[in-house]
Amino acid sequence: MNPFILNQQRVTRRQFFGKSAAGLGGVALASLMRPDIAAAAAAGDPARGLPGLPHFAPKAKRVVCLWQGGGPSHIDLFDRKPVMEKMAGKDIPESVRGTTRLSTMSSNYARWPAQPAIKPFKRWGQCGTEISTLLPGIGSIADDICVVRSMTTEAVNHAPGVTFFMTGSQIPGRPSIGAWLSYGLGCESSDLPAYVVMTSSDAGKTCGQLFFDYYWGAGFLPSRYQGVRFRNTGDPVPYLQNPPGVSRAARRMLLDDINAINESHLADYGDPEIDTRISQYEMAFRMQTSVPDLLDFSNEPQSVLAMYGPDVLKKGTYANNCLIARRLLERGVRFVQLMHSGWDQHGNLFTQLEEQCRDTDLPSSALVRDLKQRGLLEDTLVAWGGEFGRTPFGQGNADNPVGRDHFGRAYTWWLAGGGIKPGITFGETDDFGWNITADRVHVHDMQATLMHLCGINHEAHTFRYQGRQFRLTDVHGHVMKGMLA
Repeated sequence: MNPFILNQQRVTRRQFFGKSAAGLGGVALASLMRPDIAAAAAAGDPARGLPGLPHFAPKAKRVVCLWQGGGPSHIDLFDRKPVMEKMAGKDIPESVRGTTRLSTMSSNYARWPAQPAIKPFKRWGQCGTEISTLLPGIGSIADDICVVRSMTTEAVNHAPGVTFFMTGSQIPGRPSIGAWLSYGLGCESSDLPAYVVMTSSDAGKTCGQLFFDYYWGAGFLPSRYQGVRFRNTGDPVPYLQNPPGVSRAARRMLLDDINAINESHLADYGDPEIDTRISQYEMAFRMQTSVPDLLDFSNEPQSVLAMYGPDVLKKGTYANNCLIARRLLERGVRFVQLMHSGWDQHGNLFTQLEEQCRDTDLPSSALVRDLKQRGLLEDTLVAWGGEFGRTPFGQGNADNPVGRDHFGRAYTWWLAGGGIKPGITFGETDDFGWNITADRVHVHDMQATLMHLCGINHEAHTFRYQGRQFRLTDVHGHVMKGMLA
């Protein structure tokens, strides 16, 4: 017989195992799959979330993370230390410093000069929370936010620190928090992704930090749950527009034919990535109309635009992204992640910190006020913070410091809406902002608390991979009930 015909009649190993997914192999595969994944597939569209979730009634239906990349200085912005003002230039005692892990840029210093806040603080709102005068916008919403002064992390460098909060590990490869939420809870929008990411930077590009795709990746979850990044130049999502001469009807016919082929492959092989491909084609088709509407600000009142500051209509700015975030949230997007760099003030603290506050202060507070006046803040969780804080001692020449180094032992975040107790401070640090003295909040604790507010028991929301059950908080994390309303 012709050898070419013989070759065609042979069943390859790949074909055997692939075809078996629809027969006896399918039974074996089902026994290995997690029951919740199999149930979700049987129930229909995974975009609706897993059966049995949320575990309990959520306080927050959606989340926006205002990520301040580089490490905002808690000493300068949120945690006033009068003792530091009196000891300016004098060494922070060794009894305070202990064996704290620091970056290699400052770990071998011979002196540790106390550097107090570079601008005055003020009591804001009826609650009287002390916040720097560098942040008048955030100060104006003091009665709506919970200032967490006792965050802590083991990370001392940027990428591991960001990865740690976003995925629960300092090593890349695990699912991001937005992926965990969209996997478990699905999306309330039918024409926008469950998880959207936008990035921005200070105008002078002083920070130099990169935003890696794994900060919003799906890790070992099916890739349909990864964040969809909206670009800050050109079209927000590439290839949404039909090529010249291709009508929407023609595109629909083409997608129907492609989907029929993909569905046939899915029936044969059971590969979840084929299902992802189908869903992403369909989402892209619907986004051809939803994205232009999302970015059409013509119906936004001038009073709303003014709240976000002068850069609100400038594409790619933090202010512009904050306004887009509000529009995404009100359209049912589950998790919006804004990532803004510029807080890495090693040698320009006395100039760049004020510039960074000016870029981000009004938009951050405007988003909270905008959500509140639309009745959305009650069930929208807003989280503002970075990978760590900055050192209480000055960096550079000990007699004339010019900056602050990375500092993870103690730093500050703030939260608003979505079940958070407003108008309070949570946690305390010592007189130097160095050690936590009350209500320590580890990165895993913050993750557990955010998941809890979304109706998820962080210990029960797991995915089996490489022989073990993984979760966002690894084997750690406690819900910080003192923050909750």
